[in-house]
Amino acid sequence: MRLIAMSAAMLCGVRVASACQLALVLAVDVSGSVDQREYDIQMQGLAAALRDGLVVEALIEQEAQVSLIQWTGTSRQRQTIPWRAISSGEDVELLADDIASSRRVWRNYSTAIGEALIAAEDALDAVAFCKRKVIDVSGDGISNEGVMPTERHAALAEMGVTVNALAIETDDEDLTGWFYENLIWGEGAFVITANGFEDYPAQIRRKLQRETTRQLSRLK
Repeated sequence: MRLIAMSAAMLCGVRVASACQLALVLAVDVSGSVDQREYDIQMQGLAAALRDGLVVEALIEQEAQVSLIQWTGTSRQRQTIPWRAISSGEDVELLADDIASSRRVWRNYSTAIGEALIAAEDALDAVAFCKRKVIDVSGDGISNEGVMPTERHAALAEMGVTVNALAIETDDEDLTGWFYENLIWGEGAFVITANGFEDYPAQIRRKLQRETTRQLSRLK
């Protein structure tokens, strides 16, 4: 009887795991160009965006798995919020609360976007059962350390991962264009522009709405 019960539990676990339609990595820039106020804007804005009604509905509908990575220079990327399975509004609210109160783990380091992608790829291995895998990168500067994001495109293609980006424009370097040329990857990949950190909350909401809801009709 014990073996039968264990087998039933395992089968149930497979059904739950395979139901995941979306694995979403939220990769947040905490490099030296981001001061504490700007870090707080990102975390509070991201938490508010997750609470948006359209986003909540989409995450529940797709039985999503969501995780957060803080990233900066080479060898400084950390999955600060492990994978959360989303099956209810309460799950989203708890995730948003944890993001809003997340402690910053680094400051005063460079911008290694390629290595942020590697960290996200490693994290996605744990949720390989999800049908769609998305890395959501936000940042305020081009990669200036470590591997280039383009060097990860072959690996991302093999894993079936889409990379979208939010460019936080703070000067004249056309970060949006750089992200288009060097960072985003996969079917339907896109860049959204925030005109400074003050515009981040509105644009991350737009980004999550587009990222989480655009394939709902196809997945039903």
